Amino acid sequence: MHVDIGNALSSVASPGVSRDSLERLDEQVATAHERIETGMANADHGYEALNLPERTDPDEIRAAVEPIADAEALLTIGIGGSSLGAATITNALESDTETVFLDNVDPAWVSNHLERLPLAETAINVVSRSGTTAETLANFLVVREAFESAGVDWTERTIVTTGDSGPLRDLVERHGLPSLLVPDGVPGRFSVLSAVGMVAAAVCGHDLEALLAGAAAERETLTGSLFDCPAYAYGATTHALDQRGAGVNAILPYAESLETSAEWFAQLWAESLGKDDLGQTPVRALGVTDQHSQLQLYRAGPRDKLVTFVTTEESADRPIPTTEVEDLAYLGDATLGELLAAEFEATEASLAAAGRPNVRVELERVDEYELGGLLYGMEAACVLAGELYGVNTFEQPAVEWAKKATRGLLGGGDFEEAAAVAEKTELRIER
Repeated sequence: MHVDIGNALSSVASPGVSRDSLERLDEQVATAHERIETGMANADHGYEALNLPERTDPDEIRAAVEPIADAEALLTIGIGGSSLGAATITNALESDTETVFLDNVDPAWVSNHLERLPLAETAINVVSRSGTTAETLANFLVVREAFESAGVDWTERTIVTTGDSGPLRDLVERHGLPSLLVPDGVPGRFSVLSAVGMVAAAVCGHDLEALLAGAAAERETLTGSLFDCPAYAYGATTHALDQRGAGVNAILPYAESLETSAEWFAQLWAESLGKDDLGQTPVRALGVTDQHSQLQLYRAGPRDKLVTFVTTEESADRPIPTTEVEDLAYLGDATLGELLAAEFEATEASLAAAGRPNVRVELERVDEYELGGLLYGMEAACVLAGELYGVNTFEQPAVEWAKKATRGLLGGGDFEEAAAVAEKTELRIER
């Protein structure tokens, strides 16, 4: 992963950060790096996620998925960090195995998937650390019933990734299901490089060693200076820009296969840094699609945004056929890849010309190695940013509040958060 922060400098952009300011900020980065290194060495909660390239055992994962390795389709049941990392990997890489992620409880959407999938050739991947996540357990019960109604033995088609205790662990022991552990000390949104994110990759036949090797290579770049470390350069620059008014971070990958990575990034950034009235708001976009839907705002709207481009140096290509239409003749001398590159360069230059801060994150190509580096690099950037903000990067109390309220509303216990729902102020406008 390479990072270019040139278009975020104050000599180019407003808001922007000067080179002198970055030099001063680098002293804080050095101190933050020491805390991060200590946390990793002590396997402290959260920091342990940055040890996953060395801790994760790909052979263990492949052995666990062996009973379902022949699946034509994989149905992953999880939500948030239990789903988005796996989806990012499998959506980015090609495979003959269809992947479906049940990360919502919309009844029509769930039913449509279950009605169209060949259940006899479909595997089930259930992911929940606690084994009590309401959405995950509800969808699993629905899926299990659908398999039974179709005459398919779900116990022969299911793998579970969960903690060492809880309802899902009990289910594993009762039915002898293949299972893997969610690693201790690793919050869900940082768990992509563990079994949580890599079971789906293994079923799809992806190179787990290359994913971990790319992450490990990024780990080796973590040093005490943002000028020597792409991940820290990104984390420090985003923090500095936020402090100067760029409170929105629009993540804009220029590869269709990386679209889900923007969703994964949005959870990572929002849930980790959004505390104590601090943190950037992540916005998901896709190049070139959103040049025609969001670029107007980014270039001419309020100066409260940073645009993060994610680009690749290499990709498959396809020539554009020639045409007799004179105004379109120039396209016949180009390829779709060249058009995509031109669109990106024009958009980047457009923002720079308007003085709008933007950062370029570059991968050589979309493959397992580069993807592992991107995932690890963004996690390290997030941890560094959390240190600079002075927040607890690894907790999510606001999310837990909503979980308790939901459970209470469904009769799953007596929670004061559920009682607060009745206190909502209403001003209804009806026809």
